[in-house]
Amino acid sequence: MSRPGVRHAVVEEDLREIVAEPLDWDAFRGRTVLVSGANGFLPAYMVETLLFLNETRPGFGCRVVGLVRSRARAEARFSRALEAGQLELVTCDLAKPLPPIEGAVDFVIHAASQASPKYFGKDPVGTLAPNVFGTQALLELAREKKSQRVLFFSSGEVYGTVDPAAIPIKETSYGVVDPTQVRSCYAESKRMGETLCVAWHAQYGVAATIARPFHTYGPGMLLDDGRVFSDFVADVVAGRHLTMKSDGSAIRPYCYLADATRGFFTVLLEGEAGQAYNVGNDQAEVSVRQLAETLARLFPEKKLEVRRVDAPAQPGYLKSPIPRNCPDLSKIAALGWTPRHGIESGFSRTIRSFT
Repeated sequence: MSRPGVRHAVVEEDLREIVAEPLDWDAFRGRTVLVSGANGFLPAYMVETLLFLNETRPGFGCRVVGLVRSRARAEARFSRALEAGQLELVTCDLAKPLPPIEGAVDFVIHAASQASPKYFGKDPVGTLAPNVFGTQALLELAREKKSQRVLFFSSGEVYGTVDPAAIPIKETSYGVVDPTQVRSCYAESKRMGETLCVAWHAQYGVAATIARPFHTYGPGMLLDDGRVFSDFVADVVAGRHLTMKSDGSAIRPYCYLADATRGFFTVLLEGEAGQAYNVGNDQAEVSVRQLAETLARLFPEKKLEVRRVDAPAQPGYLKSPIPRNCPDLSKIAALGWTPRHGIESGFSRTIRSFT
């Protein structure tokens, strides 16, 4: 386990791989990037990347402003950057009015959102508010500050339940999301956030792009967030037999965080304003059972097994009814991005990052 303020070797390797992507990283040189939900699993790697550019490129001078709800967690995660004056934190709740943001804001990355199904049932209002009211506030901030680009973190959940014949899912393929179901607080609010981005672009010229992540995992993810791949990683890290609480038939595509981060920066810097892009790994699509069996084999010295158990549902946890989803990646591939890490490589790196 890494010491506080010391970057884990796996994360260091990931950051070097990310910044080696042939993107216009100098677009951030001397600029200010505001990141909402900066301590969240996905955006934190974008923050780490920008800080890494400051560390490794002389005179890069990127000012990073992180909007966070939990200052204590953010200070623990980014203690080294805060001590070096490379990161500014603003404590706020994007369900409420945005506090004043001083100075220029050249780029906005909006990723503040509860993404685990364990929140959808017990806090649907807190789930949807940042995706709607927070998105509106940040788009208006980008308009006022004349920001160059905005990236909105949507989700593959916006597609709802699609016809199996439409999988892999293109950005223009949409299925059913029932707005009267509590679980729809997430998918419907992400849809609304996307529409807000398109509206602000059409009416005010705000250059907003949209990323739709699919089932991303990697260093820094919360091992108690309730999602099945987090549970499996927690089991392996603890040396426990992997516990499967379903029949394991649901099929998902799993994308390693470093790959996804390269994709997010690609959409931010290269994507067309007003457009959405899938970010996932269509070559790492497996059933829950296959994932569990693969992870059990990754570290043979642990002698782990996969065991099916009947467990009571977590209070407030509303699982997805979708049996299979997988993204079509041709749109983002046209921008030059492709995932590199498969199941074994990505999950091995993830597990090692927790040791």
